Amino acid sequence: MLLSAQKEWVIDTACPTLSCHASTVLPLENGEVLAAWFGGDAEGADNVDIYIARRVGAVWYPPKRISANDALPHWNPVLFRAADGSVILFFKVGKKIAHWQTWFVRSFDLGATWSRPAELSPGDTSGGRGPVKNKPIRLEDGTILAPASSEQPDWLAFIDLSHDDGKTWEKQPVIPAPRLKSGRQIAMIQPTLWQSAPQQVHALLRTNKGRVWRSDSADGGKSWCEAYPTALKNPNSGIDLDRLPDGRLFLAYNPCPRSWGERAPLVLSVSEDNGESWRELVTLERRKMPDDEYSYPAVVADGNTLHITYTWMRRKIVYWRIEIDA
Repeated sequence: MLLSAQKEWVIDTACPTLSCHASTVLPLENGEVLAAWFGGDAEGADNVDIYIARRVGAVWYPPKRISANDALPHWNPVLFRAADGSVILFFKVGKKIAHWQTWFVRSFDLGATWSRPAELSPGDTSGGRGPVKNKPIRLEDGTILAPASSEQPDWLAFIDLSHDDGKTWEKQPVIPAPRLKSGRQIAMIQPTLWQSAPQQVHALLRTNKGRVWRSDSADGGKSWCEAYPTALKNPNSGIDLDRLPDGRLFLAYNPCPRSWGERAPLVLSVSEDNGESWRELVTLERRKMPDDEYSYPAVVADGNTLHITYTWMRRKIVYWRIEIDA
């Protein structure tokens, strides 16, 4: 199944900041690759901005800085290709996660230059609209589904829909989940999405229950079944997946049994039955020390090529290019 796997550093000794995290990746039709992340003194510091780098040939060029507000921390960039050929870079801005605002920039020259930052949903302080960590998906009718979530005050996942190529967005109801004795819904954030058939959409979700949970939609993401646990262990850490043209799913995640904090090792697993069962395919990073962190993967399939980025110890960003057999 695995034809080749190549690991590179997006940023290594040339990292422009003390800390970096939450990368996103996007392959382009000209063979280049874009990657973005947030970086600064530490997560949540006022000098945290968005950085974006470009891979030309086998060389990663020095990153460029994007800021919507020099006095506020930036978070969780997400790259996405619009139907008109432009590249959209979504990101969050704000002191408190619960009151994030979503901003974006757009490039019409494959990431060489970018527009001025603008709010995605002007005035919205609900904790963020559009994609919160993982890439949107596009349905066969052109509808964009952005995997979203908020933390105000509880962790709740939902889908933002756009019918006009990302110009406007419609916030959908919260993905339902069982409720605790307190009456609160089980905490779920940062969905990752795939489509298996027309109108059949699925989500895997990060939770604080020591496992990845799942929900399914039969109407193109407008409504969802009550979320349910999978067999995938996860320590409340970011996950991401993508689907190959033949239906195989590839998921990057931390397969750790704890419910919080542990973020090593990092593996790539495959499912050949629409996410019902999984088997590990590649260990992207192994645990070497107790406090190792390899986290927040981003996965994008381009044909049978997987492009993966993730955080390395909060100091570097790693890129993998993995070729899968047809």
